[in-house]
Amino acid sequence: MAEAESKILCLFDVDGTLTAARKKISSEMAEFLQNLRKVAKVGVVGGSDFHKIKEQLGENVVEDFDYVFAENGLVAYKDGKFLCKESIHAFLGEDLLQEIINYCLCYIAKLKLPKKRGTFVEFRNGMLNVSPIGRNCTQDERDEFYELDKREHFRDKFVADLQKEFEGKGLTFSIGGQISFDVFPRGWDKTYCLTILKNDGFSKIYFFGDKTDQGGNDYEIYNDTRTIGHSVTSPEETQRICRELFLQ
Repeated sequence: MAEAESKILCLFDVDGTLTAARKKISSEMAEFLQNLRKVAKVGVVGGSDFHKIKEQLGENVVEDFDYVFAENGLVAYKDGKFLCKESIHAFLGEDLLQEIINYCLCYIAKLKLPKKRGTFVEFRNGMLNVSPIGRNCTQDERDEFYELDKREHFRDKFVADLQKEFEGKGLTFSIGGQISFDVFPRGWDKTYCLTILKNDGFSKIYFFGDKTDQGGNDYEIYNDTRTIGHSVTSPEETQRICRELFLQ
């Protein structure tokens, strides 16, 4: 890799950018990313925990990417090795965490939906992931909720209520994927990974994501002055833009 090329990082969201929502990476996309690594460093930043990212991107994800940032970078790997980890529990404290969790469970208990399943609040290392339908739903149930949510705005209303209830607590609420939203300390969105990258000497960091509108979990990093943001609608569009930028 030439010196100039080694100073470029392509940083990708997962769902809707490298894969279909909660689906595994295609062999075509996996091969494409390895070709891209010949001309630039390649990283992934997802809101999901490391286990879910590995499920989607493969058992060898830390070897297949130069950087892997799980939970927005709160759990980080570089060059195939574990780099660092931060904890929402240590940062917020048990009292505030329980207050948020209890409020979310009470809100969901009063919410009438066509279906409810299990795991409504998932505790992750760097965030709480809140799902009105529950993360144990099937893919068909996930798709059904997503289409209903686009019409009824369950998650938008839930987040607006939480923003009002916990105003001044230093929290961010970010909608992503099909069935859930994330709760985390302000500044712990996907821009968190940029603080880890700041000393690695990249001249340009390109970010690719699909939830780039305000309220989406790619919004902050897409609009950050430290990145060159590209909004995509599918893995196919991600490949097309990267080919035009780097592989002509």
